[in-house]
Amino acid sequence: MINKTEMEEKAYLEETKRKLDEELARIDVRVWDYTREIREQKTYLWEHRSDMDHIEKMTARQSADQMVRSNEGVIAHENRLRKLRQSPYFGRFDFVPKGVKTRALPVYIGLHSFIDEVEKKNVVFDWRAPISTMFYDYELGEARYTSPSGDVSGEILVKRQYRIRRGKMEFMLESGLNILDDVLQEELSRASDDKMKTIVATIQRDQNAIIRNEDAQVLIIQGVAGSGKTSIALHRIAFMLYRFKETLTAKDILIISPNKVFADFIANVLPELGEEQIAEKEMETLAGELLESKFTFQTSFEQSTLLLENDDAEMRRRIREKSSHDFLKLLDKYIEHVENTRFIPADLRIGGSLFRAPFIAQAYNTRRGRPGSERLTWVAQVIAHDLWLKNGYEITAKERAELKASLRKMHRSATLRTLYREFFAWLGKPELFKPVRNSKLEFSDVFPLIYLKMRLEGMDNRYKDVRHLLIDEMQDYSPVQYAVIAKLFPCGKTILGDANQSVNPYSASTSESIHRVFRQAECVKLCKSYRSSYEITRFAQSISPDADLVAIERHGDEPLLVACKDRHDEINRIRQAIAEFETLAYQTMGIICKTQKQAAHLHRAVREEVPGTHLLTAQSTSFQQGVVICTAHLAKGLEFDLVHVAGISDDNYATAMDRNLLYVACTRAMHKLTLSYVGTVSRLINNQKGSENHDR
Repeated sequence: MINKTEMEEKAYLEETKRKLDEELARIDVRVWDYTREIREQKTYLWEHRSDMDHIEKMTARQSADQMVRSNEGVIAHENRLRKLRQSPYFGRFDFVPKGVKTRALPVYIGLHSFIDEVEKKNVVFDWRAPISTMFYDYELGEARYTSPSGDVSGEILVKRQYRIRRGKMEFMLESGLNILDDVLQEELSRASDDKMKTIVATIQRDQNAIIRNEDAQVLIIQGVAGSGKTSIALHRIAFMLYRFKETLTAKDILIISPNKVFADFIANVLPELGEEQIAEKEMETLAGELLESKFTFQTSFEQSTLLLENDDAEMRRRIREKSSHDFLKLLDKYIEHVENTRFIPADLRIGGSLFRAPFIAQAYNTRRGRPGSERLTWVAQVIAHDLWLKNGYEITAKERAELKASLRKMHRSATLRTLYREFFAWLGKPELFKPVRNSKLEFSDVFPLIYLKMRLEGMDNRYKDVRHLLIDEMQDYSPVQYAVIAKLFPCGKTILGDANQSVNPYSASTSESIHRVFRQAECVKLCKSYRSSYEITRFAQSISPDADLVAIERHGDEPLLVACKDRHDEINRIRQAIAEFETLAYQTMGIICKTQKQAAHLHRAVREEVPGTHLLTAQSTSFQQGVVICTAHLAKGLEFDLVHVAGISDDNYATAMDRNLLYVACTRAMHKLTLSYVGTVSRLINNQKGSENHDR
């Protein structure tokens, strides 16, 4: 039986939908009027083009362009309202400001704001509005928020949460407790999608503080596996676009993402929040642009693959040394050495005047960080200008050529590659520079080379328009990479990741080590894990313990360890698991292997009987529903309803790098986790309490 409160709420929902329909009808008329006016304007411009002068044509075009932009804005607003029509709001609280003797103000919170233009009343508040923060930060009782005019204190008397889909209210919760947790648990129990979803209805208090942080120029977010750090960072971007809408647009923001698949996985979040899609770039793409395609180099994925397949101790050493803060300090010292030794000024006589070596050195040093040829040209200009000022003497073209030739003799010319190779000789460790083949650089050399280029030749300013940078998977980038980023992007930054999820522990960074590069950064932690069931989280924790992690109390099946007779038996078990998955209500299944060769081999083995399986490679650009076979490296940041980790035998998972990969693989699972092996199970999970299947 529906009680009075539910009846009132359903009536309010119907009234809200009616107002939305009326507003949409008014917008339809405006769009039609704009379209007609634009058509008429273009027709007039065409028919009278021969009678109009240049100024009239330009004015008419500008008017038409402005009308088109206005129409696009109206259409974007219409699209937001149509989306709001399906689910106008998800929460409500009744707030009484202190000292105000009126009845409580009901504040409904939704994905977007909706103002009744007739009554001039805010029907729904945007989740990012200042007043909306009280929904996330307070329960019943005293509360406060910061409005544009100052702090407002008062009391929350009522707090409710709803699920509204396709215009129908599915449930309503009312409680004096934190009702967000109840809705969160229900949301987490649902099947995953092929795209990351918005979380505006379930944002927790600590997450809300991160999203609305306006003060930190650089914000470093250390978040445990499944803490929602990527989603929180994207919602933070959406908040900033709302908060600073007059000065910040989507075109001003750049995302550094680990790969195209991950970029596709998160692609829906900002559009769902009503914002434009944001440009994304991989580190390798950034490197290629900075090196202007003059160098070939190994990718991060190729580097990790080689480490996994060959376990090269010398390669590990090279990577580890180049990923330390000490290496960055030594590179700075070497750059200073090059600056002090590659140009040896000498006395020079021209136009009857003598220019002493210190004068030439001073002129050269005023252009630090610029290419050598540019600095020599500058010295020649300084000398020519000095001759003109002091003697009124203008040097001839022949004298200018002789001057430049004399200056070039003072300058030691060397290619960037030569200077970089000589750095290791200067260190006394020439063995640390070892190209892969055909002069192809190891990935660990790429950003040190870029840093050397930037310091000696100047910075590329093609990214000067980026006003906020978001870096995901922060743990996979070295101090030298962050030093390059710091120089390249002097803007605000949101940097996020998890030190426990590095796919390459030899070049990993922590929030503390990143803070050494960005001294002004504010560091925050997200410790609660929401993705996996309690049993899966506990299992993963025993592989790679994280003292900060707090598992959410959502229970499910224990992870299943499956002992197989041989490789053929393991493949058959995986086929059976895929067949079972297709009978369930879940949407995604990840079959995770250690290396790309293993993933490709497994895909070939199952695709004939299970043609719908997708193989992720370094070239993949999208994430799809269904069965996905991939490596732990490419699975980072993704999530699946079911995960099957294949080949967890002791000869396949044994090293520190393997431990990280196994942890990443297990923490991709939301609801069910299975691990299969042949022979002896990996020592990394020898003491686990997952249920076992020894059907041999």
